[in-house]
Amino acid sequence: MLFRQLFDSESSTYTYLVGDEATRQAVLIDPVLEQVDRDLRLMEELGLVLSHVFDTHVHADHVTASGVLRERTGCQVVAGAGGAECADLQVRHGDTVHVGPCAFQVLATPGHTDDSVSYLLGDRVFTGDALMVRGNGRTDFQNGSASQLYDSITRVLFQLPDATLVYPAHDYHGHTSTSIGEEKRHNPRLAGRSREEFIDVMNNLQLPRPRKIDIAVPANRAGGRLPPPVPET
Repeated sequence: MLFRQLFDSESSTYTYLVGDEATRQAVLIDPVLEQVDRDLRLMEELGLVLSHVFDTHVHADHVTASGVLRERTGCQVVAGAGGAECADLQVRHGDTVHVGPCAFQVLATPGHTDDSVSYLLGDRVFTGDALMVRGNGRTDFQNGSASQLYDSITRVLFQLPDATLVYPAHDYHGHTSTSIGEEKRHNPRLAGRSREEFIDVMNNLQLPRPRKIDIAVPANRAGGRLPPPVPET
């Protein structure tokens, strides 16, 4: 298996490329619109053909590249049910998406947003904004819920083996990955905290509104299609 972790510095977003060396089929997870040419160039260099794009949720801080990649490559777009209406596959908990010999198991992990899903592939899980390195996604927009996120992390993700590698959609401190076991022991929002304590922390973060949310959310629900520019008067 070919695996690459790619980074968009403007939005601090990680995009993941997973490719099968035998069939040359590839998946991009959480691609960013401004990085389309970079990602396609890398796949060409590696001799890969884009089969699927997976979005973990409707993002608020960047515009997805899923729609543009589908137009340019004919790939299928996969997203959680109730999120991007134009996705070719709207997946739910327990679904499996096969890309060549790679079987991605869908885990419903709502809480950051109501459509959030994680994708489990063997010994690694792509968690979007549900679980990050020593943190987790915010819960104060897009039908987010602190109680739901706590349950998604503790009842779904933390039920995976401790050695499972965690690859989040974002990091703001230079971290690249973690493990389920590490986060159980060292995540400051979760380790040693009750459900009620976690909810209280999340409900009192007072974070600034994402700068791109008014553009990104409607665009991402439409597969990354930006609204037409308003004509000058």
